[in-house]
Amino acid sequence: MYRILVVDDDEEITALLSQYLGRFGFEVHCAHDGVGMHSELKAHRIDLVVMDVMLPGVDGLTLARLLRQQSQIPIIMLTARAESYDCVVGLELGADDYIGKPFEPRELVARIHSVLRRHGHAQPNARQATNVRFDAWTLQRLERQVVDPQGMVVPLSYAEYRLLCTLLESPRRVFSREQLMEQARGRTMETMDRSVDLLVSRLRHKLGEEGPMLIKTVRGAGYMLDARQVQASAV
Repeated sequence: MYRILVVDDDEEITALLSQYLGRFGFEVHCAHDGVGMHSELKAHRIDLVVMDVMLPGVDGLTLARLLRQQSQIPIIMLTARAESYDCVVGLELGADDYIGKPFEPRELVARIHSVLRRHGHAQPNARQATNVRFDAWTLQRLERQVVDPQGMVVPLSYAEYRLLCTLLESPRRVFSREQLMEQARGRTMETMDRSVDLLVSRLRHKLGEEGPMLIKTVRGAGYMLDARQVQASAV
């Protein structure tokens, strides 16, 4: 049985979600602010956190960032703000997915199952315990960072890391924006192409002057990794 922690200051919403998610076999715990969230995390082995962005005291985005620094527990954000930039910020801070309010509870259940499946596949294994060298750069999977040609470490956000991993799995393959979001995050993005562009732009910036050459725009099609050499090696 998976344990879900719902963090929302609206007690009616937490009660309704607790009852609804329980019908699908989840063990649900509830908290109404950051203090309550940390208390529940200490008391129970939580498998996934569903958290509202607008919380009293410390907001949900800050809590997501702090939680991601300490744990790899999957996070789904609840937000009434559906602008591309707000969603990208949440993803970069470590959220695995988000759902806009108002939402259908059945959709949340589907998102939970999807994120749990992805998280299960994302546990450390032989394939992930590798470094991937692309041209003069190296992606260090376990540390979720890249090392530049001069040996300097460049940290990646959670979303940037997953985007780069997707591109590295199929060098010189052209990915559409929808494919990048679906493969990097496990869901499609029908009307938010701009969010993909923002992520690509930030990743290019972290790859320095070589960024635009490594991650090329294919007009009318999407993006591809155009490294001359890609090689994985054991840690």
